[in-house]
Formats: sequence, C-alpha cells, structure tokens
Amino acid sequence: MKRYIIFAAIGPFIAGFLLLLANTYQSGYWTETNSGEVAKLFAVFLKSLQYNYLFGIVPALMLGAIDDILMHVRRVAPVVRMLIVAALAFTGTALMYASHGSESGPTQFILYGLVGFIPATLTSWLAHKYAEELYQPAAAAQH
Repeated sequence: MKRYIIFAAIGPFIAGFLLLLANTYQSGYWTETNSGEVAKLFAVFLKSLQYNYLFGIVPALMLGAIDDILMHVRRVAPVVRMLIVAALAFTGTALMYASHGSESGPTQFILYGLVGFIPATLTSWLAHKYAEELYQPAAAAQH
C-alpha cells in the first residue's frame, strides 16, 4: 500500500512541474528570464497543481501497479525494475504528448518522454527504498 501512496503523491507533482517546464521551453518562454518570470512560473505551477493530480493520479497508480507486479518477480532486480517502469513511462508520455502541437520531432519526443521518465524513476526508487517489505511466499512464511 505504501508503494501506491508514494506513486500517487509524488508522481503527479513532479510530472506536472516537468510538463510545465517542457511546455514553457517549447513556447520560447525561457529566452529572457529574470526572477519575476521564474516567480510567475511557480505561481502557474501552484495554480495548476490540482489539475496535475486530477489527470496524473491514474497513470501514476498504473505505473505503481506495474512496479508492484515486477517487485514480486524474484529474478527482476530493483534497478532493472526501475528501468522497466521508467522506460514504459517514457514511451507512454512521449507518444501521448510529443505528437501534439505545431512542432514535432526528436526534441519534443525526448522532452515529453522525460516528463514520464524522471518521476517514474524517482518514485520507483523511493518505493524500493521505503515501501518494500521482504517478499516471502505463503508456504515459506508458515515454517
């Protein structure tokens, strides 16, 4: 249960911020940056935070479920599990966001792929660090 809470609480927060950064970079907003512009960016992020959770909690929980399933496969090491979950998140977000808009290409594909890759890697690592109990099959736990 802790694993799903980690994915649901942290994933949409980080992904929403990274999506805002990717969109502002794509729009050319970062050409002339000062402290006032950065303050506006954080104000927009705080105002849109509720929507980040509204639209991001289901994909985050889906990645948490994949991470949970892979945790029960003994042959999959934690680092490999993190990379599998991150690769799925990268592919999903890149395909979902990169093909929209007036421009599409490798820069957009990588930028929007990182929107899924970074939170998935971080939440999978945190779940491994703080939410994993030692998995014991039911037959072994009785002895």
